[in-house]
Amino acid sequence: MLAKLRPLMATAAAAAAKPAPALSFSTAAAEGDEHAHYNHTDACHHLRWTAKESYEYMYARPWSRVVDFYAELVRTGAGAAGLADLFGKDENGYSLDTNGEDYTAPSENQTSTKSSKDRGGRWERVTFKIVLSYHGGSFDGWQKQPGLNTVQGLVEKHLGQFVDEKKAKQLEARSLPLEGCAVVAGRTDKGVTALQQVCSFYTWRKDVKSSDIKDAINKAAPDKLRPLHVSQVSREFHPNFAAKWRRYLYIFPLDEDVKLISGEEQSAKTVEGPECNIKPQSFDVGKVDKIIRQLEGKSLSYKMFARDTQASRSVGPPTECFMFHSRAAVAKLHTADENCEEGTTRAICIELVANRFLRKMVRVLVATAIREAAAGAEEDALLNLMEATCRRATAPPAPPDGLCLVDVGYEDFNRQRCFIVD
Repeated sequence: MLAKLRPLMATAAAAAAKPAPALSFSTAAAEGDEHAHYNHTDACHHLRWTAKESYEYMYARPWSRVVDFYAELVRTGAGAAGLADLFGKDENGYSLDTNGEDYTAPSENQTSTKSSKDRGGRWERVTFKIVLSYHGGSFDGWQKQPGLNTVQGLVEKHLGQFVDEKKAKQLEARSLPLEGCAVVAGRTDKGVTALQQVCSFYTWRKDVKSSDIKDAINKAAPDKLRPLHVSQVSREFHPNFAAKWRRYLYIFPLDEDVKLISGEEQSAKTVEGPECNIKPQSFDVGKVDKIIRQLEGKSLSYKMFARDTQASRSVGPPTECFMFHSRAAVAKLHTADENCEEGTTRAICIELVANRFLRKMVRVLVATAIREAAAGAEEDALLNLMEATCRRATAPPAPPDGLCLVDVGYEDFNRQRCFIVD
């Protein structure tokens, strides 16, 4: 009997001999204290904001200027090209490509499939690719929900007039409203803006034209929801599964004092921590860029930076993402208020491009990167947090007002089309 227990005893001893992780969860959390925080034990733990302090710092920004900036981009229908001026880029290099269509262009194989007389049903349906721009502050997110003003609900309502007769009878029999079905590349939360969101719609009607769909959606919510481009594509096209990358941009407005964003001086504002240490209320933008760059070119599990994440149907680990591009830089926002008075706001822009993103992942990454930069953490701070055991190790999500889904790519990623490059 003792011989059988020796291997188990040896395994337990080896586990006990392992060094303690750099991060540990506080005892209060185990006891169910809702205000418990993750205990960071690195050299700068006494300078790191708590969850409450981080939340208050993030929301105490002039967010109305960022919201107005996004609203103007949607109103003009500029799409991703509207951001080019922020970084001194030529708008023509970022205009919406409506010629190639890349994946969605009917190939010879697809053309032969369409003309096949041996196939019916779904092979005969007509699929449309719709590129949308909408203002996040005007909607309760993308996903349709009862009693809420959502983008999907509004789009599908106006697509109802293009539903085929068979589908219309099915909806009527179930006492459901006459609506189309829009499949999206990626759902956005309430307050998140999209400049070139992609969705698809199909019907068996042969008389529906791309221009008809564009005109119908354009009347849904003028200046708040704009269809930039509608085109007929192959039946195989799926806006989510066919996408190779997504690009997000987060605009974080900074304080008016230039010194606070250059890292030359610490702010006079302080917060007394539990250990009576003075915590910084400013951060170095260059530090944020160095921290966020460490994610580039790596396939990592971002479960610590996600919220409300469920298992995915995608191939591979449900929380693993590959980051093609991750950079940060300072830019100037030119906005106008209700009185048409123009103003300039300095902001830090964080550009992230990955094959996929988890729920609230970008907002948590931004908030955590800024928190770590303010505390003076090492450049590999985010990589170290990947090994944490509790999501309280990362900061609460940054406000949705600063987040924007720039575009979705169906071709291979090209770094030269990014806004923040060396």
